[in-house]
Amino acid sequence: MFSCRSGAALPLRGAVFALALASGFGASPLSAREMPEAGTAAAAKKPNVVILATGGTIAGAGADAANSATYTAAKVPVDKLIAAVPQVNTIANVRGEQVFQIASESFTDAQLVQLGKRVSQLLKQDDVDGVVVTHGTDTLEETAFFLDLVVKSDKPIVVVGSMRPGTAISADGALNLLDAVTVAASKEAIGQGVTVTMNDYIQCGRDVNKRTNIVPSAFYSQWGPLGMVVEGKTYFFRSLTKRHNMSSEFDIDQIDSLPLVGIVYGSGNMIPGVYDAELQAGAKAIVNAGTGNGSVPGYLVDKLKDIRSKGAIVIRSSRVPDGFVLRNAEQPDDKYDWVVAHDLNPAKAKILAAVALTKTNDTKELQRIFWEY
Repeated sequence: MFSCRSGAALPLRGAVFALALASGFGASPLSAREMPEAGTAAAAKKPNVVILATGGTIAGAGADAANSATYTAAKVPVDKLIAAVPQVNTIANVRGEQVFQIASESFTDAQLVQLGKRVSQLLKQDDVDGVVVTHGTDTLEETAFFLDLVVKSDKPIVVVGSMRPGTAISADGALNLLDAVTVAASKEAIGQGVTVTMNDYIQCGRDVNKRTNIVPSAFYSQWGPLGMVVEGKTYFFRSLTKRHNMSSEFDIDQIDSLPLVGIVYGSGNMIPGVYDAELQAGAKAIVNAGTGNGSVPGYLVDKLKDIRSKGAIVIRSSRVPDGFVLRNAEQPDDKYDWVVAHDLNPAKAKILAAVALTKTNDTKELQRIFWEY
């Protein structure tokens, strides 16, 4: 199955994008708070898309055009990002808001909640048809999954970033942003859940992971992309079957903070004291990013059993990028009252655990949630 939307977008070379970001020229600047004039019938028919900017590499700048990996993130404001890609105005009536101006490794749970509430507010408006979130790539997959869990709307939500700053010769941000607006304005994207649109692919926000830190083809899902954007047309080939957005039992409007969830990374010769530090910091759950099938070393089993006996949730995930953790394999999860993360990587297991713990700390319910989401 595929779907497409009409209207091809013009290509924009990285050098032009860099010049536009540096100078603010190349298009009529758009106010960060106002939609473009919609006096014509054509403008009135176009979807309305809001770009929420949070910083990241897509808003980054390097000292030289040859710097694709050395740069300062979160330098370019949203109005210049939009002005640098004038083709977005052929697709939708676009406006922007600067929510944060940070590198994504600095995202906190409080900022996740703040961003989620703003996305929810916007999508409740009749004059907003879709939202694009520009984001740094380091934690982009976590934010995308969080929005997928908590925003109660079928309208398109697209999270987008870039692997190279706009000042680089081979900048990927311009086309990524154009594609993101294309998906956010697409009727075919309605109900598809939060998507990540980068490197021509439409990825599922739940499934996608950052797999490399240098090249533009950094984001990958073991279950495959949802589709592609090619020359201004969207092509969907599969849909997300896990619960998300309107089918989710979670609602950002009812969440004001997230409980602390820690991650302990599995390796040889692990230190039990790391788990104690997480509990002392106030963690309500610990994700054990185990080796292989979420394995727990024999010398740590009693430590994790003790953690559970003190009321904290133990979740077995895996440091292995693909596959999924089998319940009651490697460890007797039923006996120890532990939860398995299924196919979610440790970072995403942390997000789901934090959201789920706003409703329940019953391990049977938590395991159901991990199966369903």
